[in-house]
Amino acid sequence: MITLSYRWPGIDLRHLAAFEAVAQTCSFARAAEALGYTQPAVSQQIAALEKAVGQRLLERGSGPGAVTPTAAGTTLLRHVEAIGQRLALARADLDALGDGRSGSLRVGTFQSVTAHVLPALVRRMLDDLPGIDLQVQELHDDQELFELVQRGALDLTFAMRPVDEERFEAIDLLRDDYLLLVQRGDPLATSFEDLSSLDGVPLIRYRSCRSWGIAEANLTAKGINPRTVFRSDDNAAVQGLVRTGLGAAVVPRLAATLPDPDIEAIDLSSLLPPREICLAWSAARELTPAGRAFCALAAEVCSGLALAV
Repeated sequence: MITLSYRWPGIDLRHLAAFEAVAQTCSFARAAEALGYTQPAVSQQIAALEKAVGQRLLERGSGPGAVTPTAAGTTLLRHVEAIGQRLALARADLDALGDGRSGSLRVGTFQSVTAHVLPALVRRMLDDLPGIDLQVQELHDDQELFELVQRGALDLTFAMRPVDEERFEAIDLLRDDYLLLVQRGDPLATSFEDLSSLDGVPLIRYRSCRSWGIAEANLTAKGINPRTVFRSDDNAAVQGLVRTGLGAAVVPRLAATLPDPDIEAIDLSSLLPPREICLAWSAARELTPAGRAFCALAAEVCSGLALAV
């Protein structure tokens, strides 16, 4: 059996509101005017309250200002005022929740977004949406992030298009062009003309990240076959190995840390389509106000993101 400790049989908020109004105005008539009730209705509310508490709460006199709280009434009034304050706080909290200024939010991300988008986004959130409790989970593969969203373990996730539009809804954030990273002084930096220049070139590539799949599909379609010498899903490791001269790497701009004095970056935006980064959530769930506020702020942050080579 569930026991509700706050229950007091025979009392509801209408009784307390009427009692507080009478105590503050010292008049049944003025209380009725303030509440928009008739005077008999206020009298009935007070009578019901006194019956429920089993004590007289108001002394009735004659003339203006003749109604005053009894000792029991003064004690109860302190609690009524506290209840009113808590209700005001509850309403403010619900209003904040309803317009996206508060609430919890679980967001998935991958390392290039974590490194280059999330810092600016979190700074803005702390300024604009301090009431949101943000929890972030990073994985290398956005397909795993999609599954977490589908299971309800995440509310939304950063991801790359294409997105399964039957299972997810998404908003676009930015287009991330590809770069070719080579060790500074490598002859490829000066001899590179188009993607055919990569045929047979030693390449450091991603192991499972979909970023490489997008680039690889375009290279394969053109019959270009670089020679893979190392695989890693760690962006820093890929760039570090390019720096040593082990091989070149085709990476999205967000995955690179530039400028780098030991690396030359070649813009491939005219040769490869960009990867498209979005925020996605389950089509089976309505995005919460906090989620909508986060999406709007993420779009604003990404629109001002500098991605110069």
